[in-house]
Amino acid sequence: MARISLDPPRTLLYRISEWYSRRTFGAVLDPVRAVAHHRKVMLTTLRFELSLGRWNRLDPQLKLLAVMASSHVIGCSWCTDFGYWEAHNEGMPSQKLHAVPSWREHREAFTEPELDVLEYAEAMSVTPPAVTDALAARLLERLGEAAFVELTAVIAVENQRSRMNSAFGLTGQGFSDRCAVPSRA
Repeated sequence: MARISLDPPRTLLYRISEWYSRRTFGAVLDPVRAVAHHRKVMLTTLRFELSLGRWNRLDPQLKLLAVMASSHVIGCSWCTDFGYWEAHNEGMPSQKLHAVPSWREHREAFTEPELDVLEYAEAMSVTPPAVTDALAARLLERLGEAAFVELTAVIAVENQRSRMNSAFGLTGQGFSDRCAVPSRA
């Protein structure tokens, strides 16, 4: 149960955001509903999220894995639900998606760069962060400086999202249910 009303004032800004969210994601995102109670927070969040979508130095599949791993470590069910849906829509195989929470036991499902990204996302998301020099050096070597910076920023942003959504008490919104294979029955 959300700790904040998901029925915010119906300002013009909220109605535009509601329309965009439905058009883009098929539903109004609960985090949008939550932040809509504070106009400046909502505007800042919307501008920031739109600019994040233009970052393009990191392979999109690695970015999605990093976001999912981070949300799992923090325990944000809303972010996990949405992340699964987003990665599924980007063509990531379901078996890989299901292996993210226990990636160490399913190493064979991932490439070496993916394993490094999962380890890095996990190390950045624990408190205190546990990033090692060796892991950072491997990622810098594999990805290059620009992609490494983007990876680090993406994980930091997901930490913010996951912690905020968890504090709001947001839970899965059913996005991952849309990915399920329909029953033949």
